[in-house]
Amino acid sequence: MRTPLRAIAFAALLLAGPTAFAKDKDAGVPVSVTVLDEAGDPVPTAVVRHPEEADRHRVNAADGTWTERVLFMPDGSQLLFEPGLVLFLEISAAGYQTLLLQYEVRRRKNFVEVRLEKMLEDDTEIEEPMMRYERDETWESPSGAGPG
Repeated sequence: MRTPLRAIAFAALLLAGPTAFAKDKDAGVPVSVTVLDEAGDPVPTAVVRHPEEADRHRVNAADGTWTERVLFMPDGSQLLFEPGLVLFLEISAAGYQTLLLQYEVRRRKNFVEVRLEKMLEDDTEIEEPMMRYERDETWESPSGAGPG
C-alpha cells in the first residue's frame, strides 16, 4: 500500500516542481540598461551598480547592455525589481563621467538607454618642483677627483 502512495506523491512533486521553480526564476521585472557613448556606440567597459551595493556589474561588451531582475545587497537582502520601485543606479566607465540614474520600474518594457560623456582631458603639463635635501649636496673628495 505504501508503494502506490509513494508513486502518487512522487508524481505530484514532479508535476508541481517545475512550476514552483519557475515562480522563483520569474520573480521580479527585468530591467535593461544600455550604455552608449556620445556617438551612439556601446561602451564595452561600462559597469552598473546600486549606490548601496558593493558589487559592480559589467555590461555586455558587444552591445553595452546589462539586464537584471534582482540585486543582492551587502546585508544579505534582495532588491527585487517590481513595478513602482524607484531604482537608483550608478553607471560609470573609464574615461567617462559617472552618471547617476533614477528610474521607476514599470510592468514591462523597462529598457533604459544612457549616454556617457567623455571626461575632459587636461593637456597641461604638470611641472614637478625640485626639492632639495641636505643629503643631496654634491660630494667633493679632498683630492678633487670626485666620488669613487
